[in-house]
Amino acid sequence: MKLGVFTPLYNQYNFDEMITKVAEKGLDMVEIGTGGSPGNAHCDVDQLLASSDARQEYQAKLRDKGLEISAFSAHHNPISPKADEAKEANELLRKTIKLASLMNVPVVNGFSGVAGGNATDTSVNWPVLPWPTDYTDIYNYQWEEKLIPYWKEINQECETAGVKIGIELHGGFLAHTPYTMLKLRDGAGKNIGCNLDPSHLWWQGIDPVGAIKILGREQAIHHFHAKDTYLDQENINMYGLTDMQPYSNVQTRSWTFRSVGMGHSLTEWSNIISALRLYNYDYVLSIEHEDPLMSIEEGFGRAVTNLRSLMIHETPSEMWWA
Repeated sequence: MKLGVFTPLYNQYNFDEMITKVAEKGLDMVEIGTGGSPGNAHCDVDQLLASSDARQEYQAKLRDKGLEISAFSAHHNPISPKADEAKEANELLRKTIKLASLMNVPVVNGFSGVAGGNATDTSVNWPVLPWPTDYTDIYNYQWEEKLIPYWKEINQECETAGVKIGIELHGGFLAHTPYTMLKLRDGAGKNIGCNLDPSHLWWQGIDPVGAIKILGREQAIHHFHAKDTYLDQENINMYGLTDMQPYSNVQTRSWTFRSVGMGHSLTEWSNIISALRLYNYDYVLSIEHEDPLMSIEEGFGRAVTNLRSLMIHETPSEMWWA
């Protein structure tokens, strides 16, 4: 396994400054945003697509720092009911897939997206209950008319490009659980998989080790985000898990993102890493820092220290004892 970082935590720095700071941590890989939610502070997609010299220079700078790109990330909403947003997200994703192919980056990360409730809707709608039955009608429309057709086309493009998609199982989007991930993969194709982030599973009540077993059996884990979540049972009793309070209301929120080891024990994180190895995921652990109680340097540094103490690097020995 390799240790990496999702670089929006350093969006205040330019590319050269960012890779210097990452290299100082002794990391192996960077996951770089191309636009959408992560922004594009470290990657001008159009410039890199237009020039092989620019691509070679970009990668040479990474090599000089001992770094590789684990994934390009284009987190957006390509099936948005807002036409301008959907167009922007679709163009970004397709450009990112092309760039990944040209630069031998194996994965493009993002969200599945969420549509409106019908063909004339102008706002997103995230159905999570089958009743009232209006929600079921919305759910079926979104999956059959929007989500599957879109990602089926993207899957074909990825097959040609030799690139895999890593969809983050994030609440608010249609693919947000192991079941919905496999449902999308079954309908769209095997180049579609997940960017597994335990932080979003914990607050939904999903055990990450169990999710790894489910998805790993199908070889559906294409990338991994290392981020923790603290669950506050007292606040859950008041607000439930679908807590609409701003993330800044840390004292009263039901759950809060934390740095690795600050929400769940290192034993639990060890079990996650062992499950990844057991189900043949041996790629990157990409740290995502979104901890409101720790500075970037402290939170990022804590995640690096904790993960380094748990990571498995070498090939298993023969079972000489069995």
